[in-house]
Amino acid sequence: MNRSRTNERSPRARRGGANAAGGGRRPGQPGARGSGGHGRRSPAPQGEFALPTTTTPALPAVSDFAELAMPAQLLAELGRQGVSEPFPIQGATLPNSLAGRDVLGRGRTGSGKTLAFGLALLARLTGQRAESRQPLALVLVPTRELAQQVTAALTPYARAVRLRVATVVGGMSIGKQASALRGGAEVVVATPGRLKDLIDRGDCRLDQVGVTVLDEADQMTDMGFMPQVTALLDRVRPEGQRMLFSATLDRNVDRLVRRYLTDPVVHSVDPSAGAVTTMEHHVLHVQVADKHAATVEIAARDGRVIMFLDTKRAVDRLTRDLLASGVRAAALHGGKSQPQRTRTLAQFKDGHVNVLVATNVAARGIHVDHLDLVVNVDPPTDHKDYLHRGGRTARAGESGSVVTLVTPNQRRDMARLMADAGIRPHTTQVNSGGEALRRITGAQTPSGVPVVITAPVVERPKRRAASRGRRRSASAPRRASARGSLDAAA
Repeated sequence: MNRSRTNERSPRARRGGANAAGGGRRPGQPGARGSGGHGRRSPAPQGEFALPTTTTPALPAVSDFAELAMPAQLLAELGRQGVSEPFPIQGATLPNSLAGRDVLGRGRTGSGKTLAFGLALLARLTGQRAESRQPLALVLVPTRELAQQVTAALTPYARAVRLRVATVVGGMSIGKQASALRGGAEVVVATPGRLKDLIDRGDCRLDQVGVTVLDEADQMTDMGFMPQVTALLDRVRPEGQRMLFSATLDRNVDRLVRRYLTDPVVHSVDPSAGAVTTMEHHVLHVQVADKHAATVEIAARDGRVIMFLDTKRAVDRLTRDLLASGVRAAALHGGKSQPQRTRTLAQFKDGHVNVLVATNVAARGIHVDHLDLVVNVDPPTDHKDYLHRGGRTARAGESGSVVTLVTPNQRRDMARLMADAGIRPHTTQVNSGGEALRRITGAQTPSGVPVVITAPVVERPKRRAASRGRRRSASAPRRASARGSLDAAA
């Protein structure tokens, strides 16, 4: 990171002219990495962050997917998925990313970033196959949940153009993930740590990756992934296409942009990255002695809600209290195993659980349809955490509310945080059992009848029987492992 910009740029500039099939650019194509000066930009003023300026005009935005030069299979799949018209960040970036330009997109979570980069990535890979069973495209994300969400979102479109997707995350069997990669997945969706482990084991190479995406780049840098991210980006094809999407932009993201993106198309949706017209922000002033009772009443509302607290212990304690009060709640935090986290999310999405009590681990990469309320039981300490927590609601044009419970000694810090986030919230004094709390959150008195959340029944006997059958052949388990892992991830 301490090289001069000239040295950082020159390897990619000298390698311009790779064809689109390999993820690069053709000479004369918009964004081609040639020697004509593309990629130069005015440096940010010392002491402040600024979006980079580009030297190549962006292609105009589109208002209909049919205007894009995408494979017919992808357009047909959009229709089958009920996606009728592009969101602003999709309409603005897709014409350019399909042409091979680098893209820097800023938009709040839920603004459509996954399809913004996913459709371009799949369109550019259509018709290709992984040579030597090494990936052709890479999507880096900060959390396991976001990796699974991105994979799920891209799966139907990848299948439509006969491309395979593998998910590489911690907390799961590294052997199965290695088998999936050996099976020849063209697209890898990964968290940085586990991907590095697989590379170190010799199970994956990135030298054929021609399209690279960083999703939620700000969160990756905030979580300490910067050294791993830069090491991985240094391994992909230097002339390849890079797309970076983030809900917020700060100096760490700026470093990635200036080192790895050349002459990017810059598009920003929702400049405050959170204050959208479909989302309401409420700061509820509550007394310390009354906060717990108010929290339980909010949790007892009709409909789903995510409640955020600072620590794993606080999450577990509130979850126990809610269950004892008759509220169907479940805990989600980093102390849970990945299978537990996956099961809890599934129960929340299918309505078996009404309240998800979580630490910040759930602020990134969780998408639940028709979630209209997020509650900060413990106010976040950083405005970016506030925006990511709030981004769980009001997604894809839906409406929703973010409520933060603030005790008297937290009011000054909360006012400063809201100013940093560019949000002017509605501020109300509330108390448990009060009309204002009911009106804003839908709070109601819990039943008081304790509930127990049971895990879904797993058909383990069938799996054991199948395993006994597979033991008859020494090679069968390896084949089944590779197939099953790809089927689950693709």
